[in-house]
Amino acid sequence: MRAAVICEFNPFHHGHQYLLEQIKMEYAEEIVCIMSGSFVQRGDIAVTDKYARTKAALEGGADMVVELPTVYAVSGAPIFARSGVQIAAELNCHVLCFGADHSITELYETLSVLDSPTTQEKIAALMKNGEYYPRAVSKAVGEPYAQIIEKPNNILALEYIRACREYGLEPIAIPRIGVEHDSEETAGHFASASKIRAMIQYGEDAAPYTPMRIEKPCFLSGIDQILRYLLISQKPETTEAIAGIGEGLNHRLYRCALENPTMETILNAAKTKRYTMARLRRAALSVCLNITDEMQQRPVPYIRVLGYRREKPHLPQAKSLPLIIDVKRGYEMLCPTEKEIFDIDLEAAKLMTLCNSLSLSLNEFNHGIIKV
Repeated sequence: MRAAVICEFNPFHHGHQYLLEQIKMEYAEEIVCIMSGSFVQRGDIAVTDKYARTKAALEGGADMVVELPTVYAVSGAPIFARSGVQIAAELNCHVLCFGADHSITELYETLSVLDSPTTQEKIAALMKNGEYYPRAVSKAVGEPYAQIIEKPNNILALEYIRACREYGLEPIAIPRIGVEHDSEETAGHFASASKIRAMIQYGEDAAPYTPMRIEKPCFLSGIDQILRYLLISQKPETTEAIAGIGEGLNHRLYRCALENPTMETILNAAKTKRYTMARLRRAALSVCLNITDEMQQRPVPYIRVLGYRREKPHLPQAKSLPLIIDVKRGYEMLCPTEKEIFDIDLEAAKLMTLCNSLSLSLNEFNHGIIKV
């Protein structure tokens, strides 16, 4: 039995290790991790490069790590989940395991209520009256489902279940232990990834909570002026096709970039109840990296292996997609539209290299695969 985990490991911590251990104990002999690369789903730069996170995951129990291309990694929950599950199905995974704050039964029940025609009609009516989408959904489903949907982990969990239906995998929800998603509290040797990142950023000792030792962490502030330049270098009329930029958001971001000196102040100025901060960050990154809505609608065109455990006699083979192990050779074999997706990964890695705290070059063509 082979299990898939769609992840970011930003950074890899003891909660992630617990998840992998539970999968090996109860559900599968082999785990494939499908991991975001240089940028992550909340529209942020990863705290360290994908190779360091791959190594930590393999040492923590993963058997193989492949990359979720940046085009899909910085998308909203439906595309993020669907693309990850597509890769899992291509690699012949039988189950998709994920951490969740509620049981799989509660999640199925919530999804049934959410997808009902009555609920969808309520959502449409609320939005027509000016309510923004997350609030409209909460009001439409009512309690106790609103509380379930409002949990960040559960938002993705519901999309995983939808995608598993499409691709024929069994979704398995594993209860979180220790602390909640994005919690600022710690419990024993457990802390949320956001808490660990904050500790690293402010020079606190995060060693009790993560096996990773990140001496040169990356934060968006490290490429702040580069991102601002990229935002103001493209006029709004040229960014209409960029992902997540509809409803005039491209004009708003451009104006705020002209009037504010940092990404933090730009995004705060652009913030309204209509836009979550994560959506604004994703939209801004999509402008900077030229990620279009059309690109995000494409199925994943290839699978790039980042690392695997040496004792594995053979790697899982993809059903129909190119499996890239040697980057240079694999890239040359891609067709032009497939290279478009890969080129975004190359640009994302270059941006990470420019982060002023990173000391190592991230040349995608000569770095090599991680073997543990």
